Amino acid sequence: MKTIKSNVHYHVGNEPETDMYSEVLNGLRSEHKTISPKYFYDKKGSELFEAITMLAEYYPTRTELFILNKYRDEMASAIGTDTALVEFGSGSSEKVRTLLEAMPDLKEYVPIDISKDFLYQSARALSIEYPHLHVHAVSADYTEKFELPKLTSSRKAVFFPGSTIGNFEPHERVNFLKMTADFLKPNGGLLIGVDMKKDHAVLNAAYNDSKGITSQFNTNLLNRLNRELLADFNLEHFHHHAFYHAEKGRIEMHLVSLKNQTITIGSEHVTFAEGETIQTENSYKFTIEEFQDIARDCGFTPKKVWVDEKNWFSMHYLMVE
Repeated sequence: MKTIKSNVHYHVGNEPETDMYSEVLNGLRSEHKTISPKYFYDKKGSELFEAITMLAEYYPTRTELFILNKYRDEMASAIGTDTALVEFGSGSSEKVRTLLEAMPDLKEYVPIDISKDFLYQSARALSIEYPHLHVHAVSADYTEKFELPKLTSSRKAVFFPGSTIGNFEPHERVNFLKMTADFLKPNGGLLIGVDMKKDHAVLNAAYNDSKGITSQFNTNLLNRLNRELLADFNLEHFHHHAFYHAEKGRIEMHLVSLKNQTITIGSEHVTFAEGETIQTENSYKFTIEEFQDIARDCGFTPKKVWVDEKNWFSMHYLMVE
């Protein structure tokens, strides 16, 4: 039997700088309880998010895919040749396939994701579909400095779809974009998806779907804490709540305590009052001008922007010198 040489390689880009136990406890002991949205994405959480992207109410994924399909040749031209394509938060690597179809000469693809099992599974599947492509799967938290494997391309372009940039707080967003600009020097590019401000009813429906998948995604975070941190959250005692905060320009997602209760996490105790919440995610929305101004302040030069016919979603191509 002929042996087929694998074109996918696995790398560890960084190790977490803070341990999950300490970070979660600190967040739950703060005046306004929070847990970082990065902890949504264990294997089950990643699968639930993929299910969310297929929901009728959740417009970002299908709208971004529409833009990608319509303008992929323009995007590929902007990215250019002899470029390694690096994807932050690659997940299933589904969206990048549209871009890869317009880039037949691309030699290197670098998916980066914090969910190691999901990353390796997705990278293997993609490498089979694109046997000419060298796939370097990097397990890392891309919001922190990470090590890349040695690449042969002369420049890098980052693909960052899904409007994940909206999950960063303003100071975190600035730090992340500045770090990305440094990572892309010299002459690199960033193709990034950015959700736009729009009718509040559309926004609220996207995070409160009729099938309850987003609710499952949110409460799965507690399942993960129970499993990995030996916590004893009762999921029936918490309720998913998401809403658009117009003044702050963001969707807020919370888990609401339905009663006075005390939770054990490892050997520690955390008390909840009835109605008290854990804020699990913010998702900021932007106008084109707002986001381009932020990008300029972080060292990028806006080059192109593509939008759908409803002006619900935008994709920006930014460059650094």
